[in-house]
Amino acid sequence: MTPPHEPLERKDQASDTVASDSIVRNAAFAAASTAIGAAFSVALTLYLVRALDPHGYGTFTLAIAIGALFAVPMDLGVSSSAARFVAEHRGERTAIAAIVASALRLKLAVSCSLGLALALAAGPIADLYNKPGLVWPLRGIAVGLVANSITTLFSQSWVAQGRIRAGFNMAFAQSAGSLLGSVVLVSLGAGATGAAFGRSIGYVAGLFAGVCLITRLFGRQALDFVRTKGRVREVARYAGFLAVVEGAYLFFDQMDALLIGAFLSSASVGLFQAAFGLTVFMHYPAGVVATGVAPRVTGSRGKPPNIDAFRAAIRFLIVGYGALLAPIVVWATPIVHLLLGANYDHSASVLRAFAPYVLLAGVGALLSPAANYLGQARKRLPVAISAVAINLVFDLIFIPRIGIVAGAIGTDIALAVYVPAHLWICARAVRIPLAPLGLALLRALAAAGAMAGVLYAFGTSDLTVLDWFAGAILGTAAYLAVLFVTRELSVNEARAAKSWLATRFG
Repeated sequence: MTPPHEPLERKDQASDTVASDSIVRNAAFAAASTAIGAAFSVALTLYLVRALDPHGYGTFTLAIAIGALFAVPMDLGVSSSAARFVAEHRGERTAIAAIVASALRLKLAVSCSLGLALALAAGPIADLYNKPGLVWPLRGIAVGLVANSITTLFSQSWVAQGRIRAGFNMAFAQSAGSLLGSVVLVSLGAGATGAAFGRSIGYVAGLFAGVCLITRLFGRQALDFVRTKGRVREVARYAGFLAVVEGAYLFFDQMDALLIGAFLSSASVGLFQAAFGLTVFMHYPAGVVATGVAPRVTGSRGKPPNIDAFRAAIRFLIVGYGALLAPIVVWATPIVHLLLGANYDHSASVLRAFAPYVLLAGVGALLSPAANYLGQARKRLPVAISAVAINLVFDLIFIPRIGIVAGAIGTDIALAVYVPAHLWICARAVRIPLAPLGLALLRALAAAGAMAGVLYAFGTSDLTVLDWFAGAILGTAAYLAVLFVTRELSVNEARAAKSWLATRFG
């Protein structure tokens, strides 16, 4: 569903150049795509949480977590590697088409093989977990993983080129297809299997849309993976480092669910993943910022890297995500009751424990891709492996002792290593000072403390409609007041923001 005022320019098709949009324009289209995806994803998650119960939802999310282990070798860092080279050749249609076709050649060879392997291994994996109900959900996930692996390449290519609007249709098709397919199949009684195949329906729909869009933007050569003599070796070489880094992070992201499923039960996985799913929605804005800013740290065609935007974006994410700390800690119980229902009471403690993760991962959403674009994949390796090791050891020791909340705590500790290390890597590469960012963090934490006091005054369990609105307004006011008093935010910045909004939306 391409916005009516923003058709893809046909004039680009007639030349060997592709136009890039500005950071603001890309961020706007990323926000639109993300908003659509978030709306569909929230609706689907809340539907599945209630339609499947903790056991069924746990089986579904465990299948996703297991499938994620196959998603790592399916990509092998190819998408991010291709994106780096696309960013370096931003605007050069022929060069970009060769890069995409080379990456697609690698993708298809690996993804289809591993998708088939997961489908065939579904039975033994289910036996390993002693959960027969896992077999068909895993097979459903396998189909979606293959399609998603290819659409990820397309999506990251658009981001690197600075034409995020090209992916609007693909995002809509994928999100709408997943929601419609899942609701129909689950409502017909297919349970966790229906949820898995419904998710895959969305990915396949997105793939068809992506093929059409990638052809319109970069030409048919971008899909000519058979005859391409492009950049296969170059893409594969840099992808080797990224495969380990991204594989470690993806395993890190799903490790908690895998170990909770092994030590405890499917219902426990459902309770943990329900809380984790709420934090995923919170990180959509950070993804929007990252897609607009991260590719610009790499200069192209005589244009210098935009380091000022990168530094400002890091500060923006620190201050923005600091505002979420107080609600997550103080109002975890009413948030869970409102969004997930009474069956998920135990998810409140998990959500509360995820508060540090929300802040750290919000900032990390920009730092990780920025490090890739800067060619720092090799330096990311020891950091990613260390984070996985920290989380793994903590989970193995404490999940059997204190239950599902240990998964959240282990994630917090690991990210407390991962994100600052990535900040240091990026700061060294582009020479930005760290002291102002550290000061921004301290001020944001002080403001979060003031906000927490206001929210606590309205209660921590049962909230009325008036409590929700009044607490949110007064708590936000307290947060902003501390930021202004400590001079993290200034009146001039507020006026500039107001003027910018009035110019574009007034």
